[in-house]
Amino acid sequence: MGTLQSARDGAENVEDAAEDVAEHPAFQAVARAGFVMSGLVHVLIGVITLRMAFGGSSQEADQSGALQAVASAPGGNIVLWIGGVAMAALAIWHLAEAWFGARWKRGAMKRIRYVIATLGKAVVYGVLAVTALRFAAGSGTDSGEQTSQLTAGLMDSVAGRIAVLVVAAVVFGIGCFHVYTGAGRGFEDRLRVPEGQQIARAIVVTGVLGFIAKGIALVGVGMMFGWAALGADPEKATGLDGALQAMAALPAGGVALAVVGAGLILYGLFAVLRSRYAPVM
Repeated sequence: MGTLQSARDGAENVEDAAEDVAEHPAFQAVARAGFVMSGLVHVLIGVITLRMAFGGSSQEADQSGALQAVASAPGGNIVLWIGGVAMAALAIWHLAEAWFGARWKRGAMKRIRYVIATLGKAVVYGVLAVTALRFAAGSGTDSGEQTSQLTAGLMDSVAGRIAVLVVAAVVFGIGCFHVYTGAGRGFEDRLRVPEGQQIARAIVVTGVLGFIAKGIALVGVGMMFGWAALGADPEKATGLDGALQAMAALPAGGVALAVVGAGLILYGLFAVLRSRYAPVM
């Protein structure tokens, strides 16, 4: 019993130490910087998308294109190193949030939904962090090409195609959730904004339009993955850039692309505002 109690005490001490680190002002400041870097990436993707809408961009309209644009700017590598570390801290914070925040949720289903959603954010920021750091180190690659290669490997088996369909359904669902969150202003519950200030209006406008635009883009990505799986054609699973290229080919696609591009810029601005008003632990 003594050994078991000692093990429990040790685990509790480790957990308390982890919570102290997550709540430290310095760590929180770095994590908030991750929101700013995420915002910059979305703004750049939106700008590339707008240029694509008007036929003036050869860059990838995804995180690779955005990070490449940062890397090619003066001092861009420094920004990528700082941003990559900041987004890694943000991913770690979301992992801590999934563990510690779930304690305060009443009901098993609420805890499960909360943990899944929070872990999903951790994965997103973790992937962005790794991608940014790879570009900073000079080894960044085309994310659309990587996606196609990975999908091609999965297409060789029935289980692999089912896995791609599952990914398609998940991405499609996340996109729909973004649209729902934007239209229903569900993001307001996650922020602490002083009432009666002009900044509140800016947050509502950028949040509503930004979430809806990003949701539409993600729905497009999910559809491309589904199309790739059903047609056994990995070339169609090219991620965000491929989805936007397909959108551009539709009737009035240029207009739709311009709207999505503007919305992604607004989402980026919302992420920057979120860095100031989102509660951290």
